[in-house]
Amino acid sequence: MHVSSGRWLYGLLLALTTALLWGILPIKLKEVLRVLDPITVTWFRLLGAGLLLLVWLTLSRRLPRFAALGRKGRWLLLLAIAGMVANYVLYLVGLNLLSPGTTQLVIQMAPILFLIASLFVFRESFSRAQGIGLGILLLGFGLFFNQRLHELLTSLTAYTSGVLIVLLAAFLWTFYGLAQKQLLTVWNSLQVMMVIYLACALLLTPWARPLQALQLSPVQGWLLLACCLNTLVAYGAFAEALAHWEASRVSATLSITPLVTFVAVAVSASLWPAHVQPEQINWLAYGGALLVVLGSALTALGPSLLAGWRARKARQLAQL
Repeated sequence: MHVSSGRWLYGLLLALTTALLWGILPIKLKEVLRVLDPITVTWFRLLGAGLLLLVWLTLSRRLPRFAALGRKGRWLLLLAIAGMVANYVLYLVGLNLLSPGTTQLVIQMAPILFLIASLFVFRESFSRAQGIGLGILLLGFGLFFNQRLHELLTSLTAYTSGVLIVLLAAFLWTFYGLAQKQLLTVWNSLQVMMVIYLACALLLTPWARPLQALQLSPVQGWLLLACCLNTLVAYGAFAEALAHWEASRVSATLSITPLVTFVAVAVSASLWPAHVQPEQINWLAYGGALLVVLGSALTALGPSLLAGWRARKARQLAQL
């Protein structure tokens, strides 16, 4: 079993770096999507990150051995590839219909759905604190959509379609997450991601239109490059954070990602109003976003909070 190094401050900084990179990602993607279609953007991101990992693993002589997978491992790899490519493409399709902040908040359902799926697949436990966190999260979503709740429940507008598509992206990500968790027993994280990235890029190649990139402005070209590097650097910081800090605390830190997006959108809209539109939501919706973040963090920290409470209880009983 993996034990963190105990360098919690370093782990916190890495987790915050990941949250920052993931938080600003939809703003950059939104601008690139003005020219490129979702499949082509995804193809560039996955191919760029996959090739960089291929170079690194080749130079370090750590390329994965497919023979070690076995028949079951190959099926899990196919499941992970399908889940990853569907998640990436559908996320961008939803982002085309929604604002960056709304998209980032809705995709927060991905780790929650993964947690629920883990209860059945891996027989993991679900504490009372996690149940409370899930309830707070759902309440937060209700408040966030207060202005458009009737629209979401009664009509299939572009906004409703966008929310449903991002929810589907979050749901399909759970298949990738479950499969990757098992693949990590055979390969390390970099090997898994290299194979999945390159396989997904190969799968999308017939539908990708890379020549569209010639129509990008210089700024949009740099943003596309930043999106490709974001895919690799953010994940690398995330993986390194897990090496130095408990997974529950890293996950709780990453739950602030939607807030990073909302702040980044507000700042970007004031600096570049021609490119970034401000969020059209009221203060009640912002309060709902805060509750979603709080609920996500509590759901992630639930097991460690329960363990800490039991340890304190045991010490109190021992002192009697």
